[in-house]
Formats: sequence, structure tokens, C-alpha cells
Amino acid sequence: MSTPQAQAPAQTRAPARAAGWRPAPGPVACIGETMAAFVPEPVAPLDGADLLRVRIAGAESNVAVYLADHGVPVRWVSAVGDDPFGRRIVAEVAAAGVDVRGVRTDPRRPTGLLVKDPAPEGTGVHYYRRGSAASALGPDLLDDEAVRTASLVHLSGVTPALSPDCLALVTEALRTPPGERPYSVSFDVNHRPALWSDDGMASTAGSVLHDLANRADITFVGLDEARALWGDELEAAGVRALLPGPRILVVKDGAHEATAFDGAHVHAVPAPKVDVVEPVGAGDAFAAGFLAGLLRGEDMVRTLRLGHLTAGAALRVSGDHGPLPGPARIAELLGTPPGEWGPDPSGEPLTSVFSRP
Repeated sequence: MSTPQAQAPAQTRAPARAAGWRPAPGPVACIGETMAAFVPEPVAPLDGADLLRVRIAGAESNVAVYLADHGVPVRWVSAVGDDPFGRRIVAEVAAAGVDVRGVRTDPRRPTGLLVKDPAPEGTGVHYYRRGSAASALGPDLLDDEAVRTASLVHLSGVTPALSPDCLALVTEALRTPPGERPYSVSFDVNHRPALWSDDGMASTAGSVLHDLANRADITFVGLDEARALWGDELEAAGVRALLPGPRILVVKDGAHEATAFDGAHVHAVPAPKVDVVEPVGAGDAFAAGFLAGLLRGEDMVRTLRLGHLTAGAALRVSGDHGPLPGPARIAELLGTPPGEWGPDPSGEPLTSVFSRP
């Protein structure tokens, strides 16, 4: 179901600033399912692949791992099956520096699986997650200490598509208005049409995701998914008109730019040039970089830049997680003069700067 478009309010572009609402400092809790992922190696269409590499894949754990890379204290809260895939997932996320004490082990339900199918026009995904351990999570998870004591809870639109219980979990987390709940909430729309295709759910995705996105303190949405969900003529300002609720709204326009609506202020930062290996996971990486910038008090332009740089780490690898540049190089890039930041076709792609210290 699409949400009617609305006229965008007048916005003025403002200089970068650190003032304005920001989430309180403290640990972040990322809630959501992570699966064992089978990926063709070398990267190629699945129907011609001879070898599959086992990796892990989950939007919220991706965010958690990149937050840990940026030095943010972070917890991943979820459930896995009592099986080798579940144990592997928990071990890998923990090894990245993420607190996994909020992860439950379900003795009756399996860990979810997915298989990636890379193709020139984009990567397809085949899910095997119906009845998984994480699909049984419900609102009681919000009573877990790992969630109750967080300063920021990160959720995505993947979770409410998994089951009625998971929808209830996300709805309850966002039920209390901003400023009255014990933690701030960030929400990445992260629309996965394949997850909404069963039992007539496709017709509800637009309205459900709109309602959830509009209740968060911080919302991330791709312009392409906003158009698919709410109107194919939308531009960034129109998305803000449809989602006036978030204190901060970030509209990502792929390889072009990302725009942050921070109260009455608008900040747009172009995406730097990156040699792309695979785009999957870049949105999660962007969200992590942006949240890290907010939590450490960066101004909005530097915060958007940190989102772009973190997304670049994901874009240049075939998995969901790639190494960041060193801290000194990140600081140098964040301080790049405005005229030298952006997609200059004659300039150096970000791929090459990731190898620098």
C-alpha cells in the first residue's frame, strides 16, 4: 500500500554544525537476525558456480560490526539455532568486538540461511529463514538487559517482515514517542521485497514501513526504496515531507549523494567514487558510519562523510564487511575541503585510499 505524497516544506541549506539533537552517549544495541550465507566463489551467477563460501549475513549485525570498527561500544541482540551455523555466527560477530551476551540459543528452531546469486544487473538472494530461531523473537526481548541499558537501539525493516512476533517486537520498540522511551531508536527502512511477498504482505509493506520509519528518532531510507514504497516521483525533500517524525532523516541516493534532514536544516554530501565489487551491505555500513559520527559529536557534513567512507569499505569486497582505512586516513578524508570531496571522474577513487595507513 503506498502512502500519498505530500508537499515538501521549505528547507534551507545550513552550514555544518554539531548542534542539535544527538543520541546520548553509551552502548548501542542492534536487534535482528543474522544468517549463514552461501556465496559463489569466485563471484559469479549461482547457476554456474562450482564453489560456495560460507559467510554470515545480517543487516543489524553488519551495523554492529562496523560500529565496533569505529570504536563504539555495541551489542548484537538476536537468536540463533543450537547448530553449527548459529555457533559460527556468534563466534564471528564476537570476534569483531561486538558484545553478544544478548544472543539467545533456541534448541528447537534452526539458524536461518541465505544463498547469494550475483548477476551483472544486481545480486539476488534466496532465503531459507521461515521458522528460524530469530523469527520467533517478540516484544519480550526488549526486557533483556542488553536492550534496556542501551542508549541507542538500532532496528531495520527486515525484522518486521519475518513474522507477526517480529513485527510486534519492532512496533513495541517504537510505540512510545521519542523523548519518552528509555533509549533512542534508529531505523533503517531496508525494504527487502522478497521478504514481503508471502501471504499478501507485499500490499502492506508500504504502510507498515512508513509507520515504523516515522516513529524513529533516526531513520535511514534509500531514495530508490522510498520510490518503490511511496511514490516513484519522490525526491529527497518529498521523502522528508512524508516522514516528518524522525529527529534526523537520512535519504541515500545510491552513488550520487546522501541528504540528512536535521531538524529544519538540510545537509547533502555527494558520494565519493568507489570501485564497486558488490553493493550488498553498503547501506548497513553507511548507517554504522553515520551513527558513529553522531555518537562522537561530529558535525553533520563530517557525519555523512563518515557514512560514505564506511559504505566504501563494504562496496569494495564481495562480502558484507570490508576493512576501513586507518584512523589517520579517515581523519584526513573527513577534513577534505568541500571542493575536493566528491565524485571527480579524473580523481582518485576511494578504493585506492583504503590501503593507506
